Amino acid sequence: MRVFVTGATGFIGSALIPELMAAGHQVVGLAHTDAGAKALAAAGAQVQRGDLEDLESLRRGAANADAVIHTAFIHDFSKFAENCEIEKKAVEALGSALGGPDRPLIVTSGLALVASGRLATESDPPVPVSASYPRASEATAASLAERGVNTWVVRLPQIHDTVKQGLVTYAIHLAREKGVSAYIGDGNNRWSAAHRSDAAHLYRLALEKGEANARYHAVAEEGIPMRAIAEAIGRGLNVPVVSIKPEEARAHFGWLATFAGLDIQASSIQTRKTLGWNPTGPTLLTDLANMRYSQG
Repeated sequence: MRVFVTGATGFIGSALIPELMAAGHQVVGLAHTDAGAKALAAAGAQVQRGDLEDLESLRRGAANADAVIHTAFIHDFSKFAENCEIEKKAVEALGSALGGPDRPLIVTSGLALVASGRLATESDPPVPVSASYPRASEATAASLAERGVNTWVVRLPQIHDTVKQGLVTYAIHLAREKGVSAYIGDGNNRWSAAHRSDAAHLYRLALEKGEANARYHAVAEEGIPMRAIAEAIGRGLNVPVVSIKPEEARAHFGWLATFAGLDIQASSIQTRKTLGWNPTGPTLLTDLANMRYSQG
């Protein structure tokens, strides 16, 4: 299958490319820099130059593909609403170029706010788009499905290895800057997680076995307490671990406060059953214990 991948040189995409190619797929990766284009070519993928704001390039890449896997997102959370709007237009462009039901579009989303106080499941509907949470990738996929495009969604937890760990990476930067590793309140809110290699494998299984309008959870660990995450960071950086009062969270965490106090637990039981996905990578706390904090 000829697969067009956005975010092909990113954290997940760079693991997904060899996963797809090893399974016999032909990969075309989106690259917006010369270095990215060289990396894709060295990996054996074809290169489509462009970025999420180059809608014509996105349409061209999708039009020439049998399937599209969209993993790209601009991870500047100080401009979260703006970047969500950019992604929305990009997904619309990809879907419009694919047209009917024969060529699938796999869209990436997150698990924040999908459920509160319980495990989120694949049956939970998308989070309504709002000013407080403007990410619209799932809603856009649903709109495309109503127009006959074959779409499904992969929801991501904190994806990690010993270099990056999703939002945890920003918590590490903050702890290094502030000299303390913090959690909010009792730190019992939990974040789900999965290793980068397991996430890449899930995308490939979804491509090969996925069903229209399905939602899949790339969740290996259903929930790790934020206090345990903060303690792992504290050990790695050799800094104190402290509790921050909820009313002081914004002052300490900045934009990360929106997520730091959330309970983002999730299940992947349905995903494992339907796709035969069996994550085997290291846990989040294992990767946090093994990363080189001095190189951050």
